[in-house]
Amino acid sequence: MKFLIFVIDNLSMSGTPEEMVEIDKFNDQLEADGHWIAAGGLVNPVNSLLIDNRNDANQVWEHSHFPVEEHYSGFWFISAPDKETAKRLALAGSKACNRKLELRPLIG
Repeated sequence: MKFLIFVIDNLSMSGTPEEMVEIDKFNDQLEADGHWIAAGGLVNPVNSLLIDNRNDANQVWEHSHFPVEEHYSGFWFISAPDKETAKRLALAGSKACNRKLELRPLIG
C-alpha cells in the first residue's frame, strides 16, 4: 500500500536545525526499511496559485484555496504493508519533525 503523510505547520516557518537532524534520521530509517518513495517540503501557501481550467475557464488566483492558519508544509510518500505500519511510521515522523501530521492512503 502507498500512503501520503502530510506535515501540518503554521506560517511561522519555525523549523529548527535540531528538527532537521531528526527528520534526516527519520528519512534514512524509512529508506533503510524499504518504506521510502519520496519526500519534500512545500513553500508557504501565500506563494500558491489556485488554477481552474475546467470548461476552459482559464482562471488563476494568487492564493491558496484553503485558509492559511495551518497548511501542509511538507510530505512523505511511503510504502507500507498495511495501515497500522503506516500509522506507526507517521507517529515516528511526527516526533521527528515536531509537527502534527495527516496520514492518507492512496486509492488503488
